[in-house]
Amino acid sequence: MSPCLCCLLMLTSIISPLGAQDLNRVIFLPGTFQNVSVSANETILAVANRIPPEVAFITVQFHTQQRNVTLSYGTTPVPGLSSTALDTGILSALLPGQAAFTLFLFSADGGPVAGIGVILPFSGTDPMPGACNTNFTLNADPNIHLHYNLYQTTISFAPANLGHERGSAPPSCDTPTGVGTRWRLQYDIYQYFLPETDLSECSLFRGLQAVADVDGVTENAKLILTLSSRDVRMAIFNSIPGQGVIYSVVVRDPVLNTSASYVPVHTYACTFNSKMDSCQTLGQISTKLLFTLAGLAGVFVCFFGHRFFKCELFCMGFSFTAFFFFVLVTRTTGLDYDIRLAVSAVIGVVGGVLLVMSWWRFGSVMACVVVVGLMLGFLVASTVLFTPLGYSDVLRRSDAVFWVTFCSIMIVVPLFFVRWPREGNIITCGVIGAYAVILAVNAYVYTSLSYITLNILKRLLNDNFNAAFTDVPFQTIDYVMITAWVVLGVSGVVLQLYRERSRPFFPPSPYLMWLQERERRKTNVLDPSHHFQSLPNRFMSRARQLTRRMESAGEHTPLLL
Repeated sequence: MSPCLCCLLMLTSIISPLGAQDLNRVIFLPGTFQNVSVSANETILAVANRIPPEVAFITVQFHTQQRNVTLSYGTTPVPGLSSTALDTGILSALLPGQAAFTLFLFSADGGPVAGIGVILPFSGTDPMPGACNTNFTLNADPNIHLHYNLYQTTISFAPANLGHERGSAPPSCDTPTGVGTRWRLQYDIYQYFLPETDLSECSLFRGLQAVADVDGVTENAKLILTLSSRDVRMAIFNSIPGQGVIYSVVVRDPVLNTSASYVPVHTYACTFNSKMDSCQTLGQISTKLLFTLAGLAGVFVCFFGHRFFKCELFCMGFSFTAFFFFVLVTRTTGLDYDIRLAVSAVIGVVGGVLLVMSWWRFGSVMACVVVVGLMLGFLVASTVLFTPLGYSDVLRRSDAVFWVTFCSIMIVVPLFFVRWPREGNIITCGVIGAYAVILAVNAYVYTSLSYITLNILKRLLNDNFNAAFTDVPFQTIDYVMITAWVVLGVSGVVLQLYRERSRPFFPPSPYLMWLQERERRKTNVLDPSHHFQSLPNRFMSRARQLTRRMESAGEHTPLLL
């Protein structure tokens, strides 16, 4: 189904005849989503009708994808009585006999904006989200406040209060802890992933409708953690640029067995308004170029790495050195990303050449294979910690435990290479080469498998990454990429094992072969090459011939007197 048709069907389903937009006035019905368009410099009067008498308070929420909107009690925004964001909402307690409610909606920057809104009703026994706010501008703030950077996304929210009926005084927020106070409330934080690579409004609005209320959140989203009222009301997640994520919070009253939802908030960990690196053009050209070359090299290493041993060593040395120096340069300098990538690539070339030259000069296959084994150990350790095992609180919160576990797995893997060096080297070629192809695909089509190693890189670069939840979506494209990784890796390993079964385990060192050949020429007088001068002697002899004065070849005899 095309995105346009999908949006048309969605908007048709959410707009009821009674909730149509009429000039500068929009009528909402409780629990019914309404499509709203705000023209440039226009103010919309949002009216909620037919509010049942058993409803004690309501939350009004409005969502857009790219432009901020402002919800306000008046035509002029006033701090404490208005809220501005992509996902914004206002909580209002109702008076006895009140059956209607009005708010004003307008674009924050004066430009045209479109989105969806909904009014959710709650009873007097439901907790009031954000009613005990002390940190944000609204007096009662039901919003989730989100901030992100390249590494992590942080959400925070105001504490809730116990509910109360219309006309009664709300419970005090400044009370000591006790069962009869707000300190008994609990907060469940949920995460909902939008379809991968789908940046359309249709997908976002459909996701927001799925998690707007308590029933939708608990049914469709994933519970990440539960906080008590004594905990800091904040959670940190792994940033996934280009991947849409919706975060929701449900506050629960375990005594009355009631609950209420905060206004859900969404992020793509990128901006739609950037001219250089927006959500639509995510990914630097330099990154795409580097990983495209890495993918081509990965195909070669996967199927021919052991046969062309020098090329394999160069690729492994390049990867190992470039990764290490990228971390070092990023942590110690403030250079631009492209410059850091270029410097790391140059140092990687040097590292690859040094690894090849060490094998060429000293002929120590085992030392080179250990470096190759560390590369496989790095990928195995990253994969193990990418599984739910890595999400455990012990590994996630403690850097010491995490890095000890990671290094232990990374070091154990090369030990198997001591007993089976050729087989281990071929397996490394297949697995590492196939994963390089996956990374090359990720430069153009998003796949969560890239976060196997990217999470490790983020943890190395960010000191506070241990507080982040590193969940990533696992959808159809990821299963396709896993299949491609397995097929490429197994095919490469089987092909190389079959082709190398009758060959020597490893090719001999060229330098050692040259030394043996020189010794053979010195001692074997029957070898015709024994009677030829060495290349340096032949060169010096020819140079002397070119610089010495030529004498006549005739015979000279003394004159007889």
